[in-house]
Amino acid sequence: MFKQIVLAVWVLIAVSSVAALSAQPVQPPAGSEASAGQKQPRQYSLPPDKLQRAIEYSRARYWLHFTGELYGVAVLGAILAFGLAAKFRDWAEAASQRRFPQAVIFVALLMLTNDVLGLPLGIYGQHLELAFDQSVQSWPSWIWDWTKGELIGISLAIVLVFILYAVIRRSPRRWWFYFWLATLPILFTIMFLEPFIVEPLFYHFEPLAAQHPALVERLEKLVARGGLAIPPDRMFEMKASEKLKSSNAYVTGLGASKRVVVWDTTLNSLTTPEVLFVFGHEMGHYVLGHVRNSLIAGSLALLVLLFAGYHALRWLLDWRGEKWHVRGVADWASLPALLLIGAVFTFVSEPLVNGYSRWQEHQADVYGLEVIHGIVPNARDVAVHSFQLLGEEGLDEPNPNGFIEFWLYSHPSIPERIAFAESYDPWPNHAEKYVK
Repeated sequence: MFKQIVLAVWVLIAVSSVAALSAQPVQPPAGSEASAGQKQPRQYSLPPDKLQRAIEYSRARYWLHFTGELYGVAVLGAILAFGLAAKFRDWAEAASQRRFPQAVIFVALLMLTNDVLGLPLGIYGQHLELAFDQSVQSWPSWIWDWTKGELIGISLAIVLVFILYAVIRRSPRRWWFYFWLATLPILFTIMFLEPFIVEPLFYHFEPLAAQHPALVERLEKLVARGGLAIPPDRMFEMKASEKLKSSNAYVTGLGASKRVVVWDTTLNSLTTPEVLFVFGHEMGHYVLGHVRNSLIAGSLALLVLLFAGYHALRWLLDWRGEKWHVRGVADWASLPALLLIGAVFTFVSEPLVNGYSRWQEHQADVYGLEVIHGIVPNARDVAVHSFQLLGEEGLDEPNPNGFIEFWLYSHPSIPERIAFAESYDPWPNHAEKYVK
């Protein structure tokens, strides 16, 4: 999807990515060997055949990620350098003298050009998922999902771009602030409606109680232990197995649309105690307000980006605007330059965004262990085994480069989570952080 145009949504999704226990690249935790007589800590490991595949899969994804970021910047640069943005503007202005039809034509042409040029990388990414047995989605289904994503992205982008340039024309010096204010209700509306409108376009959902009533009864006991109000009608099963082989769960929505979603692959691959731990982790996101906090953090990040974009865009157009045939900041054709700035900002801010996400995920791990303590026998063993299974299933590499973990990990590494689950024992001193 054209993430630069809906940069605000991209930032919010990035920082509120609370897909609990999703398979991430891993690195063994540092520490000394156990002393004589002590139990040897369990560590994440893979059998030799899976280890080699995990290394190959991880390396391919790393290269794809960084290549994709650089390629996206290059595509936007080419659209400007070859005058395509100016041509699209001319065609839009020739078609209508009214601003909204111009926005429809210009944005659609720009998005389709950008995304079609980026399609080979998307195809390669899906090829990797199929080659390494992470996906079962057919190519026609994948292309249809891509098409639906384009239609959603274009529709949203038309609205945002129309508002953006209307604000720029009316307030050339403070458009960055007024546009930020205008996006806030839009962003919160998107987050509220996404579970109702967007997600069902890509996956089938049904109430968790429909096929798993006994599990829901146990989950309700867990909810009561946490002192929360998550009724069964806010617990959903997602039919991920129609497209994916990995396991996952997540919290989504805002206010009345907030819900906990468990993938059917998770229900099929994990035992009931392990599912309770996964759900407990998601309860942590729910009770600790991570979606709300991520929205606030993402909104503030957007404000910083728009302020920086205001200054950088003026400099960029003074430097190259004439060669790009861009008339000024208020010209439709300046949009790729603004998106170029946004793409660079998104790339360099990845470590910060992912660091914030890792912090939230660790909090949810703490909550998950605390809330199942006394309800699930051998809770720490359950957590450790869950992490091990999910690491094997997702082909998480045991020994990635430290830079990769710093830059790309949205979750703590599997070995770190296993080490934490093994060592966390606050109950003798009643020192729990979240669940008393």
